[in-house]
Amino acid sequence: MRASFLLLAVAPALVASPALAATIEVTIDKLVFSPASVQAKVGDTIEWTNKDVIAHTATVKGGWEVMIPPKAKGKITLSRAGAVDYFCRLHPNMKGHLEVAP
Repeated sequence: MRASFLLLAVAPALVASPALAATIEVTIDKLVFSPASVQAKVGDTIEWTNKDVIAHTATVKGGWEVMIPPKAKGKITLSRAGAVDYFCRLHPNMKGHLEVAP
């Protein structure tokens, strides 16, 4: 009986735990998102670091928008799988792409 109690006590530790969420960094420098294309998973956070002296956004048309002040950071935690293109609403020539896996 004692051996079965030990087995039950250890069993929860054997269950696979979910992978930890990652933070994926994108740099904005001289009006460019770098890297321009990133891959992530639901639950990951995208963090933009704006090295420019002007504000930018990361905007998905009909979706979300993150304001990124000059010399500051902005972030979003991803809640849906799929591919999205984003851009800076203030500088529409700035474009990025995001692939989000489940």
